[in-house]
Formats: sequence, C-alpha cells, structure tokens
Amino acid sequence: MGDHCIGVAVSTYNSNITERLLEGALQTLREAGWDEARTIVQQVPGAWELPLAARRLIHQPELVAVVTLGAVIRGETTHDQHINRAVSQALMALMMETGKPVGFGLLTCNTLEQAIHRAGGNVGNKGRETAEAVLAMLQ
Repeated sequence: MGDHCIGVAVSTYNSNITERLLEGALQTLREAGWDEARTIVQQVPGAWELPLAARRLIHQPELVAVVTLGAVIRGETTHDQHINRAVSQALMALMMETGKPVGFGLLTCNTLEQAIHRAGGNVGNKGRETAEAVLAMLQ
C-alpha cells in the first residue's frame, strides 16, 4: 500500500442515508489499514456530480482507487432513472479508461425505507460492501 491513497466521493443529497454509507466505507477502509491520512473524502451536492468528483480524484497520481457513494430515491417522474443510468455508465467508463477500481455505491431505491435498509439496516451497509469490493480489486 505504501504512500498510495483511496478516494471517496460522496453525495450530500439524502445525507441521512449517505452519511451512513460513508461511515461504513470509512470503517471498512480503516479495518483494512487505510488510515485517514491515506483516505481522501470529496463531498458533492448529488449523485449527478459523482463521476466528475471520481474523475478528479482518480487522476491524482497517488490515488489507486475511488469509492463512490450516493442515494437516488425514485420520485413521481423518471428523473431517477436518467441519473442512475448516466452515473453508472460514466463511472464504468472511468474505471475502464484508468484501469483503477471505481466502486459503485450508489443506492438506486424505490423508497426511502429501502435506502435505510441498505445504509446499515437489515440489508447491510452498501458503503461497506463497496469499499470491500474496491479493496478486493486492489489485491
């Protein structure tokens, strides 16, 4: 691991959910030996901004991977579908372009209740799972 760092891009929209995802991801990284000095957290306003933040982070030479965290909850329109598709495609493209792991921790839920269950509730913490996946890809 040396002087390498891991970036975490996290949306502040739906912060009651994303703060729990961030806690799970950071705890997982700490348990794996990535202390705070080697973890760079970048907050963004919403899920839409995650790809740009991830791009800025991953292009820093010392960064070996990025974890992205956010929560999009379906509303009355199809807005959520457009955001989810665009963000997921942009993050995949970034991972393929750089050859560095980009963890996809964007919750795409139908209800707030579903998001709560995935942010430390009875379905686990997707922030933790995303960080675990990134760490596995670094092996």
